Amino acid sequence: MQIEQFVYSDSPSEIPFSFSPQVLFIFGDRELLETTGISHQLALQYPDAVFSGCSTAGEIANESVREHTIIVTGIAFQDVSIKSSKISLEDIDFDSSEAGKRLVSQLPAKGLKHVFVVSDGLKVNGTDLVKGMTEGLTDGATITGGLAGDGSHFARTIIIEPDGKIATESVAAIGFYGERLSVGYGSRGGWDSFGLDRRVTRSKDNILYEIDGEPALDLYKSFLGDKAKELPASGLLFPLSMRDSEDRAPVVRTILGINEDEKSLTFAGDIPEGSFVRLMKANNDRLINGAEEAAQEAARGLDNNAEFAILVSCVGRKLVLKQMVEEEVESVSEVLEGPVMTGFYSYGELAPFNRDSLCELHNQTMTITTFRE
Repeated sequence: MQIEQFVYSDSPSEIPFSFSPQVLFIFGDRELLETTGISHQLALQYPDAVFSGCSTAGEIANESVREHTIIVTGIAFQDVSIKSSKISLEDIDFDSSEAGKRLVSQLPAKGLKHVFVVSDGLKVNGTDLVKGMTEGLTDGATITGGLAGDGSHFARTIIIEPDGKIATESVAAIGFYGERLSVGYGSRGGWDSFGLDRRVTRSKDNILYEIDGEPALDLYKSFLGDKAKELPASGLLFPLSMRDSEDRAPVVRTILGINEDEKSLTFAGDIPEGSFVRLMKANNDRLINGAEEAAQEAARGLDNNAEFAILVSCVGRKLVLKQMVEEEVESVSEVLEGPVMTGFYSYGELAPFNRDSLCELHNQTMTITTFRE
């Protein structure tokens, strides 16, 4: 496996890989991706490469966390093939489940080992997207990925499609094929829940209207106090822990938007009626420990140390950790013993919780995918 990585804050005249990349991962600031034309330039330079990437709420380049940059990572495998697929949400009337089904149906089933997905971060119901992909996936194949970010603006997200084009309201995937490829993954949080369990009394898909019979937005604002003025951005600091049955581990849900007229909250994934939610808050040490645990889980899937890792961490973690944010990335590198790392801060993370479970939408986690050939 050959890997090279470059970091840019404006448009380069040339991107000097010493080999022809088979796959190019590009994660960057939305405005830079839209204005510099880096992905278009790379598509002209390397017409046979497959692209994957998106806009971010922060970029990861090895052990550093960047802002307002573009991270370009090129990889050439020795004996691994890559296939790709993409779906425009507009073409399927923004049906996230259908998007997931069609996305994996475009990938050849024979020999498919792993699927890495990048998705629009604001127009997709992440829960339904994962359900659709899981239903259509070949037995034994795994899924990881993330929802694109847009800093703390929540205005518009973009993805890099497999041909290098920039798109909004789109979902794309790359499939990995090859017996020599080992893939690991792990996802952990580290947030502390507090207060009482409260029942969701009215919701539809990912929109929460009532908790314990009260308007959800009003109740949530009462929790936040002065920080309610900063919604939806301040909601990243106080996610909800949600469990929809007694036998399932709680998942975390982060607010993407609010509706003052309906007194509702919109989340990245479903909040089913009858489920129980609790407010959560951050503990910096626990967040960093969670990143370490995710790395330990991701390392379990490999025969030896990882050569390459993609990190997808939540924008909420970045806002909480502030100047300590690089510590969670450094802790991952230490556990994995120094692979080349790239990734981004997201509006949602896609991964199984562990190797014995199916892929789910997570919020406020560090999610890691490791590769070794």
